[in-house]
Amino acid sequence: MNNQPKRALLIIDMINDFAFPHGSLLLQHTTPIIKPILQIKQQFRQDNNPIIYVNDHYNLWQADFQKIIKTCRNEQNKAIIDKISPDKDDFFLIKPKYSAFYGTALNTLLHHLNVTHLTITGIAGNICVLFTANDAYMREYTLSVPQNCLASASPQDNEYALLMMKHVLKADISSN
Repeated sequence: MNNQPKRALLIIDMINDFAFPHGSLLLQHTTPIIKPILQIKQQFRQDNNPIIYVNDHYNLWQADFQKIIKTCRNEQNKAIIDKISPDKDDFFLIKPKYSAFYGTALNTLLHHLNVTHLTITGIAGNICVLFTANDAYMREYTLSVPQNCLASASPQDNEYALLMMKHVLKADISSN
């Protein structure tokens, strides 16, 4: 019998238009995290662990990642979106606020999949990823937040978020 915790990969807000204050800074810091996220995604796929995208809805209120991609895609982000878009077997949820748990079916889905450990990646590290990690910790999931798979508008904000997740939420922040 396998006693290892069942793992899931969360990819937060990577389908993004970056059309907001400091969006260009976030975009700049997002580019380097694409490759490590894709490496983790490939490993999760090989291990047959679930991959779950949770994304802002961009006022579409439909969990249709193709529509959200069409709404968000622009000259600045198209290289990122083309690489990081969900595959047909990935789960895709929309969220109304910062946390991937707030107002979504994420917790129910994770229980259905028997997940006990989350690896959380994405943007913005100091907002949506941090709030998701906090809510996951409060629900007693164990956490990994690879530091090379997280971006914020400023390196200082990103570092602060990582330290909070490590020290308060007991997350493993080792790079993948």
